[in-house]
Amino acid sequence: MIDRLAELEARYDEIGRQLNTPDVASDTRRLADLGREMSRLEPIVAGLRSWRGVQTQLEQARSMGDDPDEEMRAMAREEVDRLSAESERLESELRVMLVPTDPNDDRNVIVEVRAGTGGEEASLFAADLYRMYARYAERRRWKVDVMSTSDSESGGFKEVIAELRGDGAYSRLKFESGVHRVQRVPLTEAQGRIHTSTATVSVLPEADEVEVQIDEKDLRVDVYRSSGPGGQSVNTTDSAVRITHLPTGLVVAIQDEKSQHKNRAKAMSVLRARLLEAEQARQAAERGDERRSQVGSGERSEKIRTYNFPDDRVTDHRVGVTVHNLPGLLEGDLDRLIDPLLEADQARRLGELGEG
Repeated sequence: MIDRLAELEARYDEIGRQLNTPDVASDTRRLADLGREMSRLEPIVAGLRSWRGVQTQLEQARSMGDDPDEEMRAMAREEVDRLSAESERLESELRVMLVPTDPNDDRNVIVEVRAGTGGEEASLFAADLYRMYARYAERRRWKVDVMSTSDSESGGFKEVIAELRGDGAYSRLKFESGVHRVQRVPLTEAQGRIHTSTATVSVLPEADEVEVQIDEKDLRVDVYRSSGPGGQSVNTTDSAVRITHLPTGLVVAIQDEKSQHKNRAKAMSVLRARLLEAEQARQAAERGDERRSQVGSGERSEKIRTYNFPDDRVTDHRVGVTVHNLPGLLEGDLDRLIDPLLEADQARRLGELGEG
């Protein structure tokens, strides 16, 4: 482990030297990549240097064990015990820090929630899920920017896309991707029968223009008048924007802003995030990675969680965790489910580190 840490320290020092060279300073993309890598390595290097300092103090304390003065020897034994415990603590922390991290963890995210099977009830559930993520963001003091909505006749969402900006947004929400299932009695159900509906969530790490460069000739941009529920026009100008990425066939349509320029900027942001996700998935497949194994692949077809209203419980099927107080969860008390998912993922990564 110490050899691996020394390699990372050497890499950290090398990055520091590269950041001071004219070549890197003039290359915006490389500057951003190296800056992110250095930020990830900084706590590891600081931990290693603290551990080394403790080792030096330990050697000095042990050398006092042969002192002819009994009182000095007793003090030395106490100091050795204290420093040994500190050394073990630092080693444990370093071992955890060596676990490979997801390079996207510190990114902002784009969350897409879409109604699935279940008609109007599914759209109401999609609205509940969006509200849950928005409330969770408020608790963590993240900023929420709604980028696009498609309303249903019942007041729910056929689709809602929002940007969540804040520290560790992707690290906390990355396991939310998949199919969420709800079991409850709809307000319109006179017989009191329980209906099952679904909504699909996709959490994308946000990409900047430097990372995902898009050639204008690869885009088809259509502008049109935005519309509200039922198709009625809500704007008298062609402010809505639909962008088609011709090489991949990806389509993004944004109409929430009154400004065509703002709608285009938001559509490009969503497109970059989707292209980044697609490229990272392709690279992972080439490496044969099991993406997010144990806590799910993040595939949109995977049923990950069931919200059962009659029994007031929510079950995450990937880690077998069930929690109660469903209304509280929908008000943003989501850490009760997120923390077990993160712990399971870290345990898997630690296990792989040990096997290596």
